[in-house]
Amino acid sequence: MAVAGRGSLKGRVVGQRWYTPYLFLVPGLLLYAGMFAWPAVIAIQLAFSDYDIVNPIRWSGLDNFTRLVHDPRAWIALRNSLLFVVMFLPLTVVAPLFLALLVNVKLRAIQAFRMLYYLPVITSMVAVAVAWKYVFNREGVVNWLLQLAGLGPIDFLFDRHWALPTVVLLEAWKNAGLFMMIYLAGLQAVPAEHVEAAEIDGANRWQRLWHVIVPALRPTFAVTLILSMLEAMRAFESVYVLTRGGPLDSTLTLGYYIWSKAFEDYDMGYASSVGLVLWAIMIVLALVNLAITRRKDA
Repeated sequence: MAVAGRGSLKGRVVGQRWYTPYLFLVPGLLLYAGMFAWPAVIAIQLAFSDYDIVNPIRWSGLDNFTRLVHDPRAWIALRNSLLFVVMFLPLTVVAPLFLALLVNVKLRAIQAFRMLYYLPVITSMVAVAVAWKYVFNREGVVNWLLQLAGLGPIDFLFDRHWALPTVVLLEAWKNAGLFMMIYLAGLQAVPAEHVEAAEIDGANRWQRLWHVIVPALRPTFAVTLILSMLEAMRAFESVYVLTRGGPLDSTLTLGYYIWSKAFEDYDMGYASSVGLVLWAIMIVLALVNLAITRRKDA
């Protein structure tokens, strides 16, 4: 009877503490609500309002979205953002895979190489962009090397044909280490016996990569694709430091256009409507990516 009593008491205690795990979530949920959820609600409200910081918020319905449809600079920003994605994906989805293959070996100093590749990720984008601004200006080291080869100089940041690729290259270089680490985790999860079996069957290195490793990394590709697309669509800091959207709006992205409307023109309502459209585009891109990369049931 005593044993039964202790068991029932233990059951009651456990039953009374079912909420304990949720208590640990409360600080994070409060932080999320205060830093993300509530500002998102306010932004959605402003998207349907006319607000310039000085005057009170005035409900305007769909006026901001009607204005957005007829805004030529908004369409330029959308075009540049999509071009950004097209140029950014090969540099952040394909190239980091080969970096991960290079560092996925057992060598004494391999940790140092991994740290060097990852170092730009934890460096401030503003600091990196300032450094690149000096590297790629007309008197920078890149143009010095091009002049030695008889190919320069090139106004990378002031030529409308070169400015956007230069910004994309900076963003890709800074984020390559992050995607390399994601691929490295995926590579280390690939069953070694599968690779060894393919090698025994006579598959060369490229065949093992294409027929064994790449299919095993399909979930990893899904993650890197989503992160790459979202990073490309929201690009702002690099554009702000390097080009300010120029020359001739050739690097005007949606992220920079939203900032410009909000903090240069103080048109908070219109900036929020552009931000809401950008948010919707990012969700659509993520859903399309999931639909393409998800593993189908056998």
